[in-house]
Amino acid sequence: MRGHGFLLAGYVPGRSMVHRAPLWAKFLLVLLCGVGSWLVSDWAVSAAALALLSAVFLASGAGIRRLATAVRPVLPILALVGAFQWWQLGGPTAARIVLNVLVCVVAASIVTATTPVRELLDGAASLARPLERFGADPERFALTIAIMVRSIPFIAGAFADVRDSARARGLERNPRALVLPVFITTVAFARQTGEALAARGLGDADAG
Repeated sequence: MRGHGFLLAGYVPGRSMVHRAPLWAKFLLVLLCGVGSWLVSDWAVSAAALALLSAVFLASGAGIRRLATAVRPVLPILALVGAFQWWQLGGPTAARIVLNVLVCVVAASIVTATTPVRELLDGAASLARPLERFGADPERFALTIAIMVRSIPFIAGAFADVRDSARARGLERNPRALVLPVFITTVAFARQTGEALAARGLGDADAG
């Protein structure tokens, strides 16, 4: 895979205020944006929130190119969703839905762009630690997050590669030519990941 298609911005070392902000505050930002996406009913508010978060992202020093890279993979899907919602519910509702998704993507990108992966995983494990009394394993929870973070860009990159290959053969409108190769590649990736975890004693719930 060419490695393109990252859904979230990768970590950019820096000493900005955003970098120095505590991880809990960054997690809270993402949570508030997620909840807000359900509560906000005015597209203008969503647009203002998106502009503010974009300014925060740029203030971290990550750069506009990384911001564009973070949102680019979701734009084709949002274009389809927006067109359908416009047809069904009208322009303002379609704009609000699309903008709210972008708000969540940019908020999450602020976290990933200003926080090392190791710190993110440690933070995820800390969040899950209170659930140990109910049988949860914080380390496995963090491992799941790590696998998800690695899998999303892989699958996005697989789809982009297959799409380019299908376009080169004039099959870009053939669903089978797009879906089947991505499905096979994704299953192979999942099996390889599972085998790698099992080899390290992490695939069995009773291991360790």
